[in-house]
Amino acid sequence: MLVGHYLQVLHLHVGCVVLSGSLFSARALLRISNNPLANHRGLRMLSYVIDTTLLGAAILLTLILHQYPFVNGWLTTKVLLLVLYIVLGTIALKRARSGAARVLAMLAALTVFGYIIGVAVQHHPAGWLRLLQTSSLQP
Repeated sequence: MLVGHYLQVLHLHVGCVVLSGSLFSARALLRISNNPLANHRGLRMLSYVIDTTLLGAAILLTLILHQYPFVNGWLTTKVLLLVLYIVLGTIALKRARSGAARVLAMLAALTVFGYIIGVAVQHHPAGWLRLLQTSSLQP
């Protein structure tokens, strides 16, 4: 039953990834510039809606594909990196006391975000690094 909706759920998931990363980037840049809009209630609520939808789509995808975190290595990696991304994002948006710490936390969070995408695209814990492994094996 769910299998027939795979592409729609996948597109929803990928769309929410783009929206979530874009909104985080915008809010982090606003926070770095000490703009109070960074923590505006509307933007925070929008972030919750996007991230909840993203999580719901991710759960549906695991059910459709029969691949689960803590069973499949690449999904386990994604979940663990997601926790790290959330922690770094919280530091960038709320906890960091200096501008330099906010910048470092934002850059680290975006690096982890990119790595999560690499793991998802490659379906491998090495993520984008797998491309280096594959190309180095070819003559």
